[in-house]
Order: sequence, then C-alpha cells, then structure tokens
Amino acid sequence: MRIDFLGAARNVTGSMHLLTVNGSRILLECGLFQGRRQEAFERNRKLPFEASTIHVLVLSHAHIDHSGNIPNLARCGFAGKIYATSATRDLCDIMLRDSAHIMEADVEYINKKRGHQGLGPVQPTYTLGDALASLEHFVSLDYGHPALIAPGVQLTFQDAGHILGSSVCVLDITEKGQSLRLLFTGDLGREGLLILRDPQVVSDADYLITESTYGARLHGTPREAEAQLQRVVNETFARQGKLIIPAFSVGRTQEIVYALHRMRRAGSIPHLPIFVDSPLSTNATEVFRQHPECYDTETLAFMRQAPDPFGFGELHYTRDVEESKTLNTRQDPMIIISASGMCESGRILHHLKNNIEDARNTILFVGFQAEHTLGRRILDHNKQVPIFGEMYPLRAHVEQIDGYSAHADRDELLGYVERLNPRRLRKTFVVHGDEEAELAFQKSLQGIGVADVLVPQLGEQATV
Repeated sequence: MRIDFLGAARNVTGSMHLLTVNGSRILLECGLFQGRRQEAFERNRKLPFEASTIHVLVLSHAHIDHSGNIPNLARCGFAGKIYATSATRDLCDIMLRDSAHIMEADVEYINKKRGHQGLGPVQPTYTLGDALASLEHFVSLDYGHPALIAPGVQLTFQDAGHILGSSVCVLDITEKGQSLRLLFTGDLGREGLLILRDPQVVSDADYLITESTYGARLHGTPREAEAQLQRVVNETFARQGKLIIPAFSVGRTQEIVYALHRMRRAGSIPHLPIFVDSPLSTNATEVFRQHPECYDTETLAFMRQAPDPFGFGELHYTRDVEESKTLNTRQDPMIIISASGMCESGRILHHLKNNIEDARNTILFVGFQAEHTLGRRILDHNKQVPIFGEMYPLRAHVEQIDGYSAHADRDELLGYVERLNPRRLRKTFVVHGDEEAELAFQKSLQGIGVADVLVPQLGEQATV
C-alpha cells in the first residue's frame, strides 16, 4: 500500500490523503485549502491527480477543510462512491451548497472589479450545480457497521466525538496475503465536550494517520470554558457593548448556543438578545435536531427539562439579509454568533467591519485560527486589519477560549494513542497541524514509545 499526502501536510487545512492498494485508489477526504486567497484558489481549483482515477472517497466528517473540495472532485470527473455517516451526509448537503454560493458570490464581485480594470472574468472553484451533483455520490454508513469499499479493503466508522457525525476511520486491508489495520483519526474530539459522545478507541491498529491541530498545546476544560464565556458575556454587557463571536457553523455554534442556554436557565448571564446570524448555522442546527442518536447522556438528560437544546426565549436565528443588517444599526448590548469561524467570508465580516472600532465591544474566538486568516490577524492584536479591502483599526476587546475546541489537545491526543497500544504501531504519520505542532507532537509520540513517527511534507509518498 502506498500513501500520498496531498493536503493538510505541515498545514491545518485542505485534508487529502491518497491510498493505493490492490490497484484501487482510495481518497481519504477532499478538503478545501484555506489561506492566502490566490494560493487557495489555485490549490483548490487544480487537483493533484486525475479525478477520474479515484475509485472511492472516505470522509471522516463534514467540516469544509475536510469535505469542501468534493464538488470540484466531482466536476473534474470523479465517478465513485463517497462513504460517510448519515449525519455527515446531511451536513454536507447544506455546507457544500453554502460553500458554492459563497464562491459564486465572491467571483461575481471580483469579476465586476476586473471588468472595470479591463480584465477577463475568472471562474469559481465550483458552482452550486457541481455541489448538488457531488451529493449523488454519497453512501451513508452507520457507526460500527463494516463495509467492503474496494477489493481487500473494509471500512468501519467509529465515533470521533469531534462534530455531529464525525468518525475515526478504520480500514482493514488485505494485500498480497498480508493483513493490516490502518486507522485515520480525521479530527479527534475530546472527552467531556458538550452535546456529543466521547471518542471511541479502536484496538489493534498497525498504522496510524493522526491529526495534530493542537499537538503542541493544552486546552482548558469545558467547565473552565463555560466560566470564561460567562465572564466575557457579563463584562461586555457591563460596558453596554456587543459580543461578536466568529464561530464555525457546524459544531461550535451549537455548542455556544447550548452553553448560553444553560447559563440563562441558571441565571448566570443577564437577559440580552442573542442572534445566530448565519443561514448555514441555522440550517446546521436543524440537522443537529434531526440526529439525537449522536448526543451524549448529559444532553439527552437536559432535553427532558428543555426539549430543544438549541432554542430559548432570548435566542433568534436570522435568515434575512435585511434583518442581519439591522443588527449593525442597533446600539443595545447583544451577542452575535456568525460565520465563518476564521473570519474569511460570510456575514461575520460585516459585523466585524461595523464593530471592530468600538472599545465597548468584544470579539471572542472559540476556535482555531489558521495562519494568514483575518481571524488570526485579529487574535494577534494587529493594530489594523483588512476587511473588504480596507484597513480598520482594532479597538474592540479580543478574547479567546480554547476550552470549547472540538479538537483533542496534546495530552488528549497522546492519551488516545496510548489506549491504542503505541508499541504495536508499525508506523505513524502526523498530519493536519501547523508544522510546529506536527513536529512537537512527533516528539511527544516518540516519548510514549511510538517507534516510527513521520511528519510528511506536502506531496510526500510512503509505502507500508
């Protein structure tokens, strides 16, 4: 078996790894690369292989950095099946259509400017039609139910505890009379997170491809995160400011809404309007409501008192653009949760533009901010940041809460690998992290007895 590392290698976006086994070409994920705009466009548009040669795609979960380039794969000639859990498929249904809409809108805006400059039009990475066509390739697979996806290759999904429907991908492979088990973590969740079950440990892995997003860092606990959120809400309210929370539409938004619901019921935050201002977040919340089979026991118990974890009196979901615009003309204290989580697109840009210069306001980050994104620039407290091509002084308070991260931190990742029996692992590949995090996690794995740990470069191949 050969593995080609074609994305999320010494980088935290654009997950894509190609297995060649028994003559079949199996793609582990097809994520959208996010970063500098021109580089991102070129890398996403031009796939590093002929799409028609890919037989099967395995998708661990729906986040755009793992699924977001699937429509382009289909556009370029992929004709195989895409295996995912039913919740992942339902989330991709809304997320890929939303991604295409954003791309088409961005290109329409860019082409107007190019037209004024006498330049020819550019094309989006993919269109809504491409996104809809790609959904026809999905095949739903339940947790714990093995399926033969290629000659000599059996796939089983186990719960990764990261977002709704997320999976640890177990590939049991027989090739040339030899059998092995390859474990691909996708993105690994944490124990004790709100809403979802804890990650499920898989035994007897021979080879491991593991994420390392927080391979060099530690998180606070979910309880500490809730205390921090309570503090930030109350401090911003005391200044009569707005709390702006850039949040990924899938997972983080629902966690924050559920946490605010719990705090309102406990009376630990004041009465103030809370807006989820993202059509995608609103649609994703509906998908969450449809999949209670993914919830942990604590959330199911909460639902016996409050049947809808994602709905309460002060909470409003906005769909209409005009309603979204009115939020920026209001002066009263409020909480606005909006996408995208790294502030690279979507309605969050308008809220930042209108609120970033007011010292009464707070911008609260509750998720990872990749290098070169607007979110990272704000988090790094740059004195001025670019929004819609103009520079804005950063005067709002900036806060960060790591405890809501859906990614396992260094110790949680190490604890997971220790339960796999690290000395059994023949070879481990560290991916999906900034280079510093990957190299640090490589040393940590070696420290617990994992003998052969590689940090592949983009485009590197390995034979196992």
